[in-house]
Amino acid sequence: MIKIFPMKLMEPIRQTKREKLLAMKNLCGLALAVLLLACVAPMRSDFEQHQKQWREANVAHYRFELNMVCFCTFRNRMPLQIEVLNGQVAAMTDNTGKTITAADVHYDFFARYATIDRLFSELQAGLNGTADQIAVAYHPSYGFPTRINIDPIKRAADDELGLAVSAFERLP
Repeated sequence: MIKIFPMKLMEPIRQTKREKLLAMKNLCGLALAVLLLACVAPMRSDFEQHQKQWREANVAHYRFELNMVCFCTFRNRMPLQIEVLNGQVAAMTDNTGKTITAADVHYDFFARYATIDRLFSELQAGLNGTADQIAVAYHPSYGFPTRINIDPIKRAADDELGLAVSAFERLP
């Protein structure tokens, strides 16, 4: 003979307030992690696709204008005209035509973004978590970033940096 025992499936589980709060906190944390991964994964994939496109274009010698938009003392020097040969800065001038050398007070900051590969490196660092918010647009043919907006700390004032690449020219 088979005995059937009634089960109370709908009986509520007794939890303390602390256990309920902890469960909600864990659930919210999990939901946030899933949302962040859903947002970052496509951007990272897009980044990798465009970086590959740039590398496959095999551009060794090029010139471009770089405009840095920020709350910085050098805003009046923008855009910079930069020439790159074999991954190294061959020449860099500000909008007045003045050559920017290592002796320039802003050289290190300018040099940080002065090649397409360095722009990709900064973008990758941001995607890896050094920035709270990033927006990027890419060149349709060569794949390099044409516009990058980085906000290192979302709730901090005046820490944003905008980078715009224009007048790109492949040189012989």
